[in-house]
Amino acid sequence: MTRQEFLRRTAALGLGAPFLGSLLSSCAEDGIFNPEFTTNFSGRVLIIGAGSAGLHAGFALRQFGIDFQILEASNRFGGRVKKTDDFADFPIDLGAEWIHTDPSVMSRLSGDGSTADSDVETIRYRPQSYFLWDGEELRKRDILRHFYAEYKFKSTTWYDYLEQYIVPQVRDRITYESPITAVDYSGDGVVVTTLAGETYEADRVILTVPLTQLKQSAIQFTPALPTGKVSALDQVEMPDGLKIFVQFREQFYPDMTIDGTLPEYLTEEDGDKAIYNAAFGKDTSDHVLALFCVGAHASEYVEQGSDDAIFEYFMAELDEMYDGAASENYMSHVVQNWTAEAYIGGSYAHYQDYSAQPTLGEPVDGKVYFAGEAYSQSDQSTVHGAGLSAYEAVEAILS
Repeated sequence: MTRQEFLRRTAALGLGAPFLGSLLSSCAEDGIFNPEFTTNFSGRVLIIGAGSAGLHAGFALRQFGIDFQILEASNRFGGRVKKTDDFADFPIDLGAEWIHTDPSVMSRLSGDGSTADSDVETIRYRPQSYFLWDGEELRKRDILRHFYAEYKFKSTTWYDYLEQYIVPQVRDRITYESPITAVDYSGDGVVVTTLAGETYEADRVILTVPLTQLKQSAIQFTPALPTGKVSALDQVEMPDGLKIFVQFREQFYPDMTIDGTLPEYLTEEDGDKAIYNAAFGKDTSDHVLALFCVGAHASEYVEQGSDDAIFEYFMAELDEMYDGAASENYMSHVVQNWTAEAYIGGSYAHYQDYSAQPTLGEPVDGKVYFAGEAYSQSDQSTVHGAGLSAYEAVEAILS
């Protein structure tokens, strides 16, 4: 396990340094929202994907009056940021949920100086009760509460942040249900072709699609991508990922249950798995338990097939842990299988060799740029990291 992988894993559990600060890239501090930043670029930019990276890229381009259009494959914005308001009396983050840095990052991303993080109420997320499940016995390990603290939204979500602060500036430039199949950058500009055969032309393109789309060659490039970038793609995976939320009549579970012993969890490379109280710190009387699962652990669920089969597999696991209390108290559930989600197909980037990351993010021929959580140097696998990478791509274009 590399040091970066170890830090990523301990950060997921909260044993690392959760308050490292936003570590915003130079473009956010010295470029995009710096009134002294000037550009001679006056062309048109196509943005592929309306997730966090695509939305922030459009938001930044609009600040400079640059003509742009966002092509989104699905019928909604957000990408791996998704919520439901219909499940509990508080919004449920079906995708990205935690704020893996100081909440002030929202104001810095939205460029308003202070409004976003002051208006969006957050909680300091520090679970108090912990158990480890070794497959046979639950062991209480509340001492872990002294090592884990970060932030979550109290009554909103990452989706609400995007919808309130970023989307209003780009909503009129988003074209939905337009998956792209080809990018031709052989001429002076770029020509993008959709699955329906429609073509769009621009001077630059920013690709913010999940890595699965590139690794599976869902997009054909003309000329083909450089061999160095193809090799870099081989060094990163986007493994299975899913979340399950279950509402119960009573809370019979701790704030956090970790699968396996602590040493095993910190050293294994098969992925992450945590069962947690999703209502912790929320303004609610509902009892909602959630599963967050990535990697080989998630594959065990995905292999069950349908959402119903996945849920039954999870409930059987909970009943084994809690002597049937899950079935006795069950009310409702929702399964979000990100592996099965069209045009996404997994969780987030996991590098086998982090030295490949800079090559993966390099622009191609000064016309094709890349942005997303996988390309963030210091904030990989996060919503804000995706936004920061978009600002870096925009700065590169405008510079």
